[in-house]
Amino acid sequence: MDVDLELMLADLRRLVEVESPSHVLAAITASARTLAVLIEERLGTPAEVVDSVAGPHVHWRGGGEPRVLLIGHHDTVFPLGTLERRPFTIADGVVTGPGVFDMKGGIVLAIHAVAALSAEQRAAVELLFTSDEEVGSAASRALIEERARACGHVLVLEPSADGGALKVGRKGTGTFDVTVHGRAAHAGLEPEKGVNALVEAAHQVLAINRLGRPELGTTVTPTVASAGTADNVVPAEAHVRVDFRLRDLAEGRRVEEGFAALRTVDPAVRLVVAGGVNRPPLETTATAELFALAADVATRAGMGEPTGVVVGGGSDGNFTGAMGIPTLDGLGMTGGGAHADHEHGKVATMLDRVRLLAGLVAALTGRG
Repeated sequence: MDVDLELMLADLRRLVEVESPSHVLAAITASARTLAVLIEERLGTPAEVVDSVAGPHVHWRGGGEPRVLLIGHHDTVFPLGTLERRPFTIADGVVTGPGVFDMKGGIVLAIHAVAALSAEQRAAVELLFTSDEEVGSAASRALIEERARACGHVLVLEPSADGGALKVGRKGTGTFDVTVHGRAAHAGLEPEKGVNALVEAAHQVLAINRLGRPELGTTVTPTVASAGTADNVVPAEAHVRVDFRLRDLAEGRRVEEGFAALRTVDPAVRLVVAGGVNRPPLETTATAELFALAADVATRAGMGEPTGVVVGGGSDGNFTGAMGIPTLDGLGMTGGGAHADHEHGKVATMLDRVRLLAGLVAALTGRG
């Protein structure tokens, strides 16, 4: 298989050097345009730029009857300006820069894997890179599910787990927003006339924290809180944001019921709760078929049998797996430090990742 590592690294630089934080529409739009140009250069036919309220998604079709969908996202968690502080760099076999691991490296692997296929195999492939995965995929979920259903198999280019392991299961994810409405008053002159939303929020955080069942893999974690306007004002409003993770949907329903049952300690307070399960769990039953195929492809290519692990984070593969569509995740870059300043990818593994991915796609498109 003819794969040019130096060209792959140059393409990775192109993508990383166009910053694309979620919700920054101008940046996401520039990222989508850069990605669409790159896809056309490497694959020879144009990609469609699909507008959405969260910014453009990029969708490429091979032109024939689709058999496999490769999915990823071009948005990142890093704010504008990160690139200046942490520029794209290759040193000692390690590539760094904002989004290089999660997951612009995976995008590059996918493009070059498809480019290495025969014209007949390429015709049966679709690529879909969305603009809002890091913030929940609300604007892309319907398109992901539509194309997954049309293609029948899904390969997810999220980065690998530790040591290059593939992801054969993921927890489901969800978020809640809890808003406490109290009443403002002067904290020195007449605090008794106020209704302290911050104090009530403290009670609610403790109650929310008790909803977790770590022994069942269910975590319920208050993550962000805000309240108050000034030092001498009784807070009239407080906000709490909560992340939760679950291994099965029964636990998701239990947690949702727990939030619905929250009651105020202070009867003068009004409580508003919004949210719920966002991504269902990715069950190992959804990944078993493609993981077995990946093991066969890797072994035949002399790469050794891959490891499969279950991880806590969610991805768009959660949606497709829950639909009953064979899905395999973690096929992207090997490295580490997702969402952190030490994010990095390992250059020496990139060719084998392309070969594994291309072998998987060839096996799937070759089926009758």
